[in-house]
Amino acid sequence: MSTITFDDFMAVDIRAGTVIAAESFPEARKPAIKLRVDFGGDVGVKKSSAQITDHYAPDQLVGRKVMAVVNFPPRQIGPFMSEVLVLGFADTDGAIVLAAPDHDVPDGARLI
Repeated sequence: MSTITFDDFMAVDIRAGTVIAAESFPEARKPAIKLRVDFGGDVGVKKSSAQITDHYAPDQLVGRKVMAVVNFPPRQIGPFMSEVLVLGFADTDGAIVLAAPDHDVPDGARLI
């Protein structure tokens, strides 16, 4: 495992946001869900494609708080432009479990 500096860590802009829309993404190579996430104020609403179909259905995600890296460049995924990387952890089977704050925080709150 390599080490990073505190400045390296602070360069990664991780924010909390609320999912405002979610839909299946059948065009993706691997099963995925298209998300629209509201990060509030300076960041606004961003799109993401997330491979989270093992644990989540689109209708379970609207209103859910998530965490995402918001300062990666956009990435084309098939016909969809993903603007942020929603964060999660692999469970023992490799399926992704979303990372989220365990108390309410405002949309746009930065991980520090």
